Amino acid sequence: MPRRSLVLVVCLAAMLAVLLGGWLVRAPSVAAFRLQAAPLVRSLQFSARVATLSRVDVGSTLTGRILEVAVEQGAQLRRGDVLARLETDELRAALAQAQAGERQAAARLAGLRSTGRRAAQAAVAQADSVLAAAQADWQRTQSLVAKGFLSVARLDEARRATEVARAQQVAAQAQQAANAEQGSDLVQAEAQLALATAATAAARARLAQAVLTAPADARVLARLVEPGQIVQPGRALFSLALAGPRQLVAQVDERYLEQLQVGQPASVLADAFPDRRFAARVLSISPLVDAQRGAIEVKFSLLPDAPAFLREDMTLSVEVETARRDSALVVPVDALHGDPAADSAVVLVERDGRVEARTVRLGLRTLDAVEVLEGLRAGDTVLRAGSGGTLAAGSRVRPVIAAESAPPLAVPPGLRKGAHEDAGAAMSQAMGR
Repeated sequence: MPRRSLVLVVCLAAMLAVLLGGWLVRAPSVAAFRLQAAPLVRSLQFSARVATLSRVDVGSTLTGRILEVAVEQGAQLRRGDVLARLETDELRAALAQAQAGERQAAARLAGLRSTGRRAAQAAVAQADSVLAAAQADWQRTQSLVAKGFLSVARLDEARRATEVARAQQVAAQAQQAANAEQGSDLVQAEAQLALATAATAAARARLAQAVLTAPADARVLARLVEPGQIVQPGRALFSLALAGPRQLVAQVDERYLEQLQVGQPASVLADAFPDRRFAARVLSISPLVDAQRGAIEVKFSLLPDAPAFLREDMTLSVEVETARRDSALVVPVDALHGDPAADSAVVLVERDGRVEARTVRLGLRTLDAVEVLEGLRAGDTVLRAGSGGTLAAGSRVRPVIAAESAPPLAVPPGLRKGAHEDAGAAMSQAMGR
């Protein structure tokens, strides 16, 4: 081989060796982002329903046939407005009978106080005179018997007549006492009149119960009866939403109980009106947990400017802001090494072209992001875990910065239109919102 060709081959081999060596020692490329302060919001999203502060079911306290239904579903009512009427023929007859009994008892009492008393007084006077005559006859008979003009048998007859007259006097006096103001006959008559009066009042009350009325200002949610139906006590005939402030009621997974507090702001959206977002606030958190669903009931109060399109039991999407950082250093969960639920973790950063492991203290967490309280500062280049294989501290690395902003997160900010969650809810977050 000519000398010139040999030199050319050697030069090419040297160049290939240099290129191969450079490729072997070249630093791996790793996805990274430049850490900077940004807002961080943690929120819970779940579905809720519209409910009035108080809802009542109205039914009949009587068994009867419906004569008339006076309202339709959705009607606005004032207190005392008629809902329905029952047939009242039998009830009116019972009232008339009770009133007749009351009049009869009142007449008997009045008679005892007037003619009864006079008759008792006359009977006492008559008994007194009969007793006086019998006593006088007995005394004369005793004198005549002593003189022998009459027999002893005649004296016995006079004595018996006197005893009978005395007994009649006692009976007449007892009858007079019974007719006195506190006498037994008068007290009994007063009691009978009271019973008759109570029976009349009960009959009148049953007649009044044949008319069903609104217990307060309300709106008819459901009409469950029609004319001609036979109704019985205990059956709901109307469902009413009493006038008052409306609220939202939601069932939230008990796992998120620690994040909820009374007074937290919420954003609400209805599927039927996707462009009419409105605000609410956590009103109360139930002290009980539904054992079957593992959920707690959370109620929300509406602000005065709540939209007019809300309807009872309407389903809404609610997002509750449970925590906020207006400015925080935030890293995605996939940048942490170790348990992301712990108070600290290890984060890999790039410094002077090499990997550096730093232990950081963590703060507020969302599903995809964690606040860093200590261990990093704004401007650090954080390496995304799993994007460049296994990285060892001190090894060479070439970070690939995707954007000069906060790390992208999986869940977009804001309440998603039409997104209804079950009692498990969903924790989301927003960066830069």
